[in-house]
Amino acid sequence: MMHEIPPICVVDDDPGVREAVEGLLRAEGFEVELFASAQRFTARAKMAPLSCVVLDVELPGLSGLDLQRELAGAGLEIPIIFLTGHGSIPMSVRAMKAGAVEFLTKPFEADDLLGAIQQAVSGTHSVELETRNSSTDVIGESRVIRGLLARIQMVAPTDSTVLIFGETGTGKEVLAKEIHKRSRRAEKPLIRVNCASIPKDLYESEFFGHVKGAFTGAFKDRIGRFEAADGGTLFLDEIGEIPLDLQSKLLRALQERQFERVGDDRTKQADVRIIAATNRDLRAEVAAGRFREDLYYRLNVFPLEISPLRERIEDVPLLARHFVEAAAREMNCPRPRLTPAGLAALQSYHWPGNIRELRNVIERAVIMAQGGAMEFDLPISLSDRPTPEISDGDSPEREFLTEPEMLKKERDNLLVVLEKTGWKIKGADGAAELLGVKPTTLLSRIKKMGLRRADPAERRDHA
Repeated sequence: MMHEIPPICVVDDDPGVREAVEGLLRAEGFEVELFASAQRFTARAKMAPLSCVVLDVELPGLSGLDLQRELAGAGLEIPIIFLTGHGSIPMSVRAMKAGAVEFLTKPFEADDLLGAIQQAVSGTHSVELETRNSSTDVIGESRVIRGLLARIQMVAPTDSTVLIFGETGTGKEVLAKEIHKRSRRAEKPLIRVNCASIPKDLYESEFFGHVKGAFTGAFKDRIGRFEAADGGTLFLDEIGEIPLDLQSKLLRALQERQFERVGDDRTKQADVRIIAATNRDLRAEVAAGRFREDLYYRLNVFPLEISPLRERIEDVPLLARHFVEAAAREMNCPRPRLTPAGLAALQSYHWPGNIRELRNVIERAVIMAQGGAMEFDLPISLSDRPTPEISDGDSPEREFLTEPEMLKKERDNLLVVLEKTGWKIKGADGAAELLGVKPTTLLSRIKKMGLRRADPAERRDHA
């Protein structure tokens, strides 16, 4: 269905940015057109429909903000996503009030730009479209994941409010999508609001919408997220970031399912199911006076907590294989081999960035592998390594190995692997791949240790 969507235009005087955005969007199946200046884009904008434009602010000649005003004056309602290295809060407020979908600063996060694109191509700036880059599946077989899925199965068919707790990158949005998918509202929209990314002056407009003329720059009526989610689910991500003085208005909308657009005295109704998520300890925020207690209790009807990846390391192999497949497909490159040594390296890491960091590491390794065995250069701290437990007869237990003991263990381990592989060094299932080292490195070690394969006669004598 992607081929039915009109092209996306990228207007930026930096060729590196144009190419990066083009590669990201083409990987998602979008048609992309590139322009180095606003003047060159203006003629194109009048020719045929466009899905949206990714627009730089500081352009030679006509600036991005000037182009936004020019398009509005000409009656061309093209969704705009600003992408700039010169952003500021007042500038972003002006752009958003004038109808921009999103205002992102460089270097941008791919997920943030794709999320804005998804909103723009929907035609309402709010309905999220599923792409190959987004997953609605909860991946894992750990006790933690099985417990979460059981609780999701219980709460999804209801309209109860769900509050998801978890560190950044643990997959809170994936859980929200899974709840929506299993609910009676699955055929209606799931609207995501990143509460941390909204300028303070625009919270009311983003949540509740505004009417034409409500404030400077309000050139037309715009629906808010509550109205866009009517009949469906509203996902309030990073709920703990909402300023204290605005929390009472959100509480009223949650309790009464009623709101007014900015500049309008007519009360509107919204039938929405609320899912909220946070990486903060909201009870501590309440105690510190930064979060309303009544809002906390209104949200905390059915809490779900997703553990960090380091506490469910048994899920890493499944997640890694899933991301390898996805990365190879999205980047149109050969599928590399995820070796036992590679999985061991992934499972030995602490993953402070959780699943998001794992995905980035996998994508980088897929690119570097070029269809061969994947290698991972991960910083492993001393606290991540198990302490050797060594006993030497009746002598007291030591917490270290001497140099000769280390060399003997390395030699013995190398011999075990070489015998297991029939002294095959290179290729799939070779000793180098099992050990997670380059074949040249392994050959150098074999030579240094003076190892050689016994000939058939010697092996028969030892049999």
